[in-house]
Amino acid sequence: MSSEAGSTQCRGLIEAKESLIKAMSSLGAIDKTDQIQQTLRDVYKELEILHESRRIKESNNLN
Repeated sequence: MSSEAGSTQCRGLIEAKESLIKAMSSLGAIDKTDQIQQTLRDVYKELEILHESRRIKESNNLN
């Protein structure tokens, strides 16, 4: 897992994103998985939005 300070929720989001990256990489070598890979990219984008909102919320709590 990446070394990034943050809440348990941020760490969970980071771990989930890393798992998706690994899955997408594995599927890259398999035929006819384009739609699955697109779905995983969409999920990744949603997790990134959640993660960014957590980062902003936690940053605001520190100020």
